Amino acid sequence: MTTPPFSTLSLLSPAMLSNLSNLGYHNMTAIQAQSLPVILDRHDLIAQAKTGSGKTAAFGIGILHKLNPSYFAIQGLVLCPTRELADQVGQELRRLARFTDNVKILTLCGGSPMGPQIGSLEHGAHIVVGTPGRIRDHIGRGSIDLSKVQTLVLDEADRMVDMGFYEEISGIVSACPARRQTLLFSATYPDDIRKASAEFLRNPVEVKIEAQHSANQIEQRFYPVTADGRNAAVAALLHHFKPVSTIAFCNTKIHCRELAEQLRDQGFSAVALYGDLEQRERDEILLQFANQSCSVLVATDVAARGLDIQSLDAVINVDVSKDTEVHIHRIGRTGRGHAQGLALNLCAPNEKKWVRLIEEYQNGPVTWFDLEALTPADGEALPAPMVTLCIMGGKKDKLRPGDLLGALTGDVGLKKEQVGKINVFEFMTYVALERSIAQHAFRRLSSGNIKGRQFKMRFLSE
Repeated sequence: MTTPPFSTLSLLSPAMLSNLSNLGYHNMTAIQAQSLPVILDRHDLIAQAKTGSGKTAAFGIGILHKLNPSYFAIQGLVLCPTRELADQVGQELRRLARFTDNVKILTLCGGSPMGPQIGSLEHGAHIVVGTPGRIRDHIGRGSIDLSKVQTLVLDEADRMVDMGFYEEISGIVSACPARRQTLLFSATYPDDIRKASAEFLRNPVEVKIEAQHSANQIEQRFYPVTADGRNAAVAALLHHFKPVSTIAFCNTKIHCRELAEQLRDQGFSAVALYGDLEQRERDEILLQFANQSCSVLVATDVAARGLDIQSLDAVINVDVSKDTEVHIHRIGRTGRGHAQGLALNLCAPNEKKWVRLIEEYQNGPVTWFDLEALTPADGEALPAPMVTLCIMGGKKDKLRPGDLLGALTGDVGLKKEQVGKINVFEFMTYVALERSIAQHAFRRLSSGNIKGRQFKMRFLSE
């Protein structure tokens, strides 16, 4: 299906259209084509669409279209369930705002020091992107003024409610003007979310993009298992398909921890991600998964929302989701862009009823396979291709990615291809190194210097 180009939106300025073209945005995605006319007409909106559908650009264009850069007040507020998603949204809004000068966009999330955020707010901002808990903290301290907000966006509203943020959201909404535009985006929109969000919206227009995936792009396989045979089945699937990067979805954090531990015992590079981890632990886990220092991320649905993982070889549904749209959302994390995806599903006898709902939703039967037909394990599991080196220095020490790459390819003698992602934060720097040369690089780097200085360093454990 061909969607119309952005140039058909007559309300958008030539400068914005030119920037969209420079960013490679020519034709609208389905969610943009359905929602942008509503947003530009200043109606409230409920939009149901999956991650990766282009929703950030839809609400970003809406916020920027009516923004007045010469008026220094918070005119747009975007609430996201996780710090990772807030960072992604902030980056995308900055790209979209390049067509105009002096638009200040702040990201305010928990897990970062409060002081610098208060200082940034004192200097003013046009758009704030943040997590509900941290925005509510700023309201409580009187360090943020939301009285001039024109556009309020609730991004991934279903997960914010799932994560227990309803009270915070309600408090934030009451700090915004009654006369505002509210845009609610959600991958799923069950009755409890509909009821919870009703008081935030005025005569909203509803749009929905069906969350179906092409069978040509994502191969779905279902395997019958016994209730106590799930974890062994996950290991068997990993041994057989050998994916470099996999998310294994469990329904509980206890199961997450247990499965990750059992996989590590068998030689897999596996970590568990669930709701109540500290922010630093969560950040380091996601960083290792994104830079291929960890091959298997065992996660709950709540924890896995908003992850910026570009390429994923496989998704394993260790438990069948009771919510069909959550199932579709899970498997949609593989097979992104033009890549082929693999969705492997384990199903115990008591879960057959949820599989029947999936069949109804996708208008066709699922395909069953036998675990016995998998290739038996031939020795130990392959470890992740990279390991992550953590250096106790960052932006505050004037470190840049180029400095690290220069030290590793110069003094240490590595090839450029042996160095993976380099992430520089305020006080820490993380660099992915090819596993076979990591110890050598560590010895050379820790006994030498970077920019004329020595830094403490350690490997992140898997």
